[in-house]
Amino acid sequence: MKLKRLHIRYYPPGIFLDYEKGGQLRTKSIDLLNLTPDTDVNELLSDIRAAEPLITSSCAEQVKALICKLQEKVSQKDDRKFYLFRALQAHILPLTNVAFNKSGSSFITGSYDRTCKIWDTASGEELHTLEGHRNVVYAIAFNNPYGDKVATGSFDKTCKLWSAETGKCFYTFRGHTAEIVCLAFNPQSTLVATGSMDTMAKLWDVESGKEVSTLAGHFAEIISLSFNTTGDRLVTGSFDHTAILWDVSTGRSVFHVLTGHRGEISCVQFNWDCSLIATASLDKTCKVCFNPQGSRVLTASVDKTARVWCVNTGACLQALEGHSDEIFSCAFNYEGDTIITGSKDNTCRIWH
Repeated sequence: MKLKRLHIRYYPPGIFLDYEKGGQLRTKSIDLLNLTPDTDVNELLSDIRAAEPLITSSCAEQVKALICKLQEKVSQKDDRKFYLFRALQAHILPLTNVAFNKSGSSFITGSYDRTCKIWDTASGEELHTLEGHRNVVYAIAFNNPYGDKVATGSFDKTCKLWSAETGKCFYTFRGHTAEIVCLAFNPQSTLVATGSMDTMAKLWDVESGKEVSTLAGHFAEIISLSFNTTGDRLVTGSFDHTAILWDVSTGRSVFHVLTGHRGEISCVQFNWDCSLIATASLDKTCKVCFNPQGSRVLTASVDKTARVWCVNTGACLQALEGHSDEIFSCAFNYEGDTIITGSKDNTCRIWH
């Protein structure tokens, strides 16, 4: 094995190792979930080197520098207020979803006008229009942390894989028999998972464009899905009121079906160390996205506002006002210092 590159992961704290084995590039992570401002960096580095043979003396100082950066992030206070930076007339029809790349330097918007657009965050310039779907573009994602590819899922029952840099379409994934409403890249950017109104989820190979497996087990539409941080598990949430945890390598469900909600599940997500799964439901028990630090909740509403909430107290810290119609989608960037809101008024707004 040969170490090729190190990546920092601020949320949750950790370091990714890109390494070569048997002629193939692979990735593993070192999770530092218990890192605090008081952690002894030298002692932690010694523990990491003892457990991970890829961390040799030649890269020890680089790893130490990354740990120090993570410590600095952990100690930062989160008292930011957001102000409107720019409003963009993004599409000719209402927006469906918005998403940032990892750095927050660009973002994507999907729309009922059947296109996805890539935007420069700082300038508000439209970089590319991704055209080719024959119906609403509903689900969108960058392949973070890399950010060089975009996946789009459509009501036309297909998912498309694009170059974020050129706008070229690499593949069209066909196989679902109903609308695609959710999708996600695995952390290694080797797979795309799609969830559909046909009750199925599918895994697709990014390199070859071929279907890897079909995940069958739900009895109603799959509305949300999420990979864990290592990419070996996928959780799906469905209108059948349940969530299912899947083994990515086999395409089979593992453990038990997660039950308990009295309404349709609208969102599923792993916690930091992937020991827990959070589910949101239309039974009104939960609905929100978190900032990367986990200290703030961002909600979008039919009341034309987005609101920032404190996780610890439940207090509303700020209402983001200005849209003239209901807000369909909202997202934090990776740093948690920028917000995008997408609305039925056909605009998106950037908040710093």
